[in-house]
Amino acid sequence: MNAATTAQAGFALFETAIGTCALAWGPRGLIGVQLPEDNGEAATRARMRRRFADLPESAPPESARQAIAAIQGLLNGASDDLNHIVLDMSRVSEFHQRIYAIARRIPPGQTRTYGDIAAELGDKGLSRAVGQAMGHNPFAPVVPCHRVLAAGNKPGGFSAGGGALTKLRMLDIEGARPNGMASLF
Repeated sequence: MNAATTAQAGFALFETAIGTCALAWGPRGLIGVQLPEDNGEAATRARMRRRFADLPESAPPESARQAIAAIQGLLNGASDDLNHIVLDMSRVSEFHQRIYAIARRIPPGQTRTYGDIAAELGDKGLSRAVGQAMGHNPFAPVVPCHRVLAAGNKPGGFSAGGGALTKLRMLDIEGARPNGMASLF
């Protein structure tokens, strides 16, 4: 990144109902979102510094402030699909972009499986690749990987702090009940 681009890019931490999250932005939209790390704010900040070593921690511009407010709302129970948030996917492979586009169409409170997304891509055999893409999602929860479940609507893995329990908590906040399961919270 050159000096002009760096001036238009940065990252910021913000509080949510599930802990300290963060996002990074650039001139073409968000370049990353971070769900809370297990060890709190310092760990989330350290992860952002590793992921975006060339970006300063700074006050977010208006577009990033709007994204922060929308993410806070979602994690507080608002029914917002976050599709209005602009993502810069230039660091994401075309295949993952296709998967993330499908995931972004899953409304709050609903879920799909890795197999469902693979079938929409045209090959049910891509289920494992869909799961790997979800595990590498740089935009959670804007790309709602928490709404994508394993076969049989089981939670499957979740790479955010707290693992599958965080995934289930986020689904509970949205009112999702895969397989009719009762709330764990």
